[in-house]
Amino acid sequence: MNCQMNDLLELVVDQNASDLHCQVGQPPTLRISGSMVPIEGPNLTSEDTEKLVLSISPDSHVQNLKLNGGADFGFAYLDRARFRVSILKSKGNFGLVLRQIPNRMFGLRDIGLPDRVRELLYRPRGLILVTGPTGSGKSTTLASMVNYINENRDGHIITIEDPIEYYHSHKQCVVTQREIGVDVPSFSEAIRRALRQDPDVILVGEMRDLETIEAAISAAETGHLVFGTLHTNSAARTVDRIVDAFPANMKDMVRTQLATSLVAVISQVLCKKKGGGRIAGYEIMVNTTSIASLIRDNKTFRITSDIQTGASLGMITMDTHLMSLVNRELVTPDEAMEKAQDSIVMCEKLQQLGHTLRTL
Repeated sequence: MNCQMNDLLELVVDQNASDLHCQVGQPPTLRISGSMVPIEGPNLTSEDTEKLVLSISPDSHVQNLKLNGGADFGFAYLDRARFRVSILKSKGNFGLVLRQIPNRMFGLRDIGLPDRVRELLYRPRGLILVTGPTGSGKSTTLASMVNYINENRDGHIITIEDPIEYYHSHKQCVVTQREIGVDVPSFSEAIRRALRQDPDVILVGEMRDLETIEAAISAAETGHLVFGTLHTNSAARTVDRIVDAFPANMKDMVRTQLATSLVAVISQVLCKKKGGGRIAGYEIMVNTTSIASLIRDNKTFRITSDIQTGASLGMITMDTHLMSLVNRELVTPDEAMEKAQDSIVMCEKLQQLGHTLRTL
C-alpha cells in the first residue's frame, strides 16, 4: 500500500493537482484547477484508508488522530513535492486530505501582485495582513513575500507556522522556521519568544485567537514587520474581525493601535482560469492618514470608497480587479460574479459590457 501511496503522490504531481482526497466509499479524488476529479478504480475501503494514513503519518500524529480525531503535519515526497497533510476520522474510519505545496517559490509578479506591493516589503515595522477563505492561496502569497525579503534585504526572518509549508533557505537573511507543536507550543508563545530572538520580520501563520492577535499587534508596534493571515474577505471586515476579538473595554485602544501599526491588507480569492489552472483576484488596501482615521473612528464601512480612490497608491477593490481579469479574458464573467463582493453591481457592469451570465 505504501507503493500505492507513492503512485497517488506521483499522480498528484504529474497532474498538477492542488489536493488529494482519500475517504472510504469513493476512489481517491484529485482537485485539479478547482474541480474534483475521481481517479478511475474501485472505492477505498476502511482498510485501504487506514494503510494510506499509516504509510505517511508519524506515530505521534497517529496517536493524535486516535485521541482527538485528527492531526495536521507537513510531509515531503522524495524531492518532488511537499504536502500539507490533514488526517482525520469520519464515521469511525480514517481519511486524509493532502494539499500540494509548490516546490518553487513564485515571484510577486507571477502570482499577479502589482509592483507597488514590493515597496511595502521594505517597511521597517508594521502589520501586513493577507486574508481570504481557506484554499485561496494565502500561504503562497506570504511565501512569495518572505522570499522577496530574503533575496532583497538583510535581516532575521522568523516564521511561525502550523505546519511549516514552504521551506526557506538562508539567502540575504537568516531564516528561522518554527512549527507549532514541534518547536514551540502555540502561536502567541512563539511570538513572545521571537521578540527575544532579534527578528526584523515575523510571519504568523494564523492569527486565530485573541492572545495571538494581541501579540502580533504588539510586535508590529515595537519595531518589527509582521505578516499575518485571517479568514476575512475584505479590508474593512479584517479590521472589524480584529477589533471584535477584543473585550468591549479594549476596543478603542485596539482601533488606535491598528490605525498606527497597520501597513496594508491584501484580501484574495482563487478563481478558475479560462483554459485551466487558477488565478488570484486581489483587494489591496494600503493604510493612509484618511484610512487610519476611519479605523480610529470606527467607520470601517467607508474604507472601500477610500480604496476606490487610492489607485495611485496601488490600491484596488476586489471587484475592480475581478473585472480587469474578465476584460483580459483570464476568467469568465460567471466566475467573476461568483467571487465578487457585490455581485449585484458586478452583474450590472458585466451586462452593460454585453456579457451573458449563466448564474443570474
